[in-house]
Amino acid sequence: MIITPLRLFLAVALTGLIPLFWFIQVVQDRDTARSERDFAQFEVSGLREAARISGEMLAAREEIDLQRTQELSDALNQNDGLRRDVNDGRKRLRLAASCSTAKPTQASAGGVADAGTAELTADARSDYFTLRDQLALSRQMILGLQDHVRRICLR
Repeated sequence: MIITPLRLFLAVALTGLIPLFWFIQVVQDRDTARSERDFAQFEVSGLREAARISGEMLAAREEIDLQRTQELSDALNQNDGLRRDVNDGRKRLRLAASCSTAKPTQASAGGVADAGTAELTADARSDYFTLRDQLALSRQMILGLQDHVRRICLR
């Protein structure tokens, strides 16, 4: 059997083209894998940065919470101390009050009628201290929200 030059050329061409196509496919797969790897590394770096920022924001939030909780606790303890002092008589609440002068029904000698000091009733006193506690709580909540906006949201 004699191989004609055309058949020889076809056999050599096919033998050379098959590895060439295989090589081209391998190179394309390699390039695709590299681009996917680069994209994944980019995503990883972005996620790491997001995790770092989230961690910083959580730490800042915890710091704000701790500070405001401590200040609220101090204010409530101060109010409780004031309440005990008022109840025990060591301190008095200052009031802006005026006593109305009632016209006496009987004629009496001129003088000051039983001029006692103006004082809060027990109900009003407890309401006063409740309002002070609520004011301290509201103040710390507002300051905490302002700190949150300044230090975390506007970052």
